Amino acid sequence: MTSNHPAEARTATPRVGSSSSHGKTILIGEHAVVYGEPALVLPVNDVRVTATVTPTPRATGHGLTSTVHTGPLDLAPAAVMPTVTAVTATLRWLGAEDQHVHVRVDSDVPTARGMGSSAAVAAAVTAAVADVFGVTLDAETHHELIQECERVAHGRPSGLDARGVVADVPVWFEGGHVEPVELSGEFVFVVADTGVPGHTRQAVTAVREAHDRDPRAVDALLARLGDLARQARGTLVDGDAQALGATMDAAHGLLATLDVSSDDLDRLVAAARRAGALGAKLTGGGRGGCLLALATDGEHADRIAAALRDAGAAATWTTRIGDRA
Repeated sequence: MTSNHPAEARTATPRVGSSSSHGKTILIGEHAVVYGEPALVLPVNDVRVTATVTPTPRATGHGLTSTVHTGPLDLAPAAVMPTVTAVTATLRWLGAEDQHVHVRVDSDVPTARGMGSSAAVAAAVTAAVADVFGVTLDAETHHELIQECERVAHGRPSGLDARGVVADVPVWFEGGHVEPVELSGEFVFVVADTGVPGHTRQAVTAVREAHDRDPRAVDALLARLGDLARQARGTLVDGDAQALGATMDAAHGLLATLDVSSDDLDRLVAAARRAGALGAKLTGGGRGGCLLALATDGEHADRIAAALRDAGAAATWTTRIGDRA
């Protein structure tokens, strides 16, 4: 039996703990969300992180096995400090700082691609550490622990990634408030990696500098992106894939106007549209990273994915949300 109370950890017999999470992608609202507009976040359920946590004798110290670092946690490089934080913060919350563990992280979520890699790892590791003691984290505690890791990774995270990597349905994010979005029917998306790391910080800086130069014009673009997010939410509720695709195309055009797209993204967006995608746009910070394309069904998604790989995509994933129509 599991518990959501940390006091239980003091008397529980440690066991091997495990948990998993998944990637996320932004349907509509990147960059605009920084200026108070809403965003829609999609789970990418087929791209997963699994964490396995094994109790170890205190004399052995904490250890980690991952593609970034394998060895003692106290010798871990800066790149895995969010993972270190996931271990230490969760043990502190549990009141079990004297317990040492070995963490194994297996992740399919690519880094620097706008898919929430650091948040997904944090989500899996924090929950797996708690599971060592038979404790199930409640949603808000889990979120706060993920955010503590995200602050190490990104400084001042919005919380969007932390919510998206644990959600099973699309999430509406506005002003720090989140709520699930109801769906009618099934939507099938293809996520494609340009093979170029996203340059989120550069893109955010470019938007801020443009806003400083001409706040009225940029505010108008950001407000339009917010309106598209609201329209997209309505299309999900209505099950209208054609209308959703149109909002995606419009959003990409606005993001390109904000100068956060790239030649690689534009080329792959064009390839997706030639393959009959209902809509296609960059997703995440831009200047590289991934794009998102909407298909009519699974077979169509396979054709879009093949066309994107032929056009130079480094990898593609298909993700479905909602029930089958």
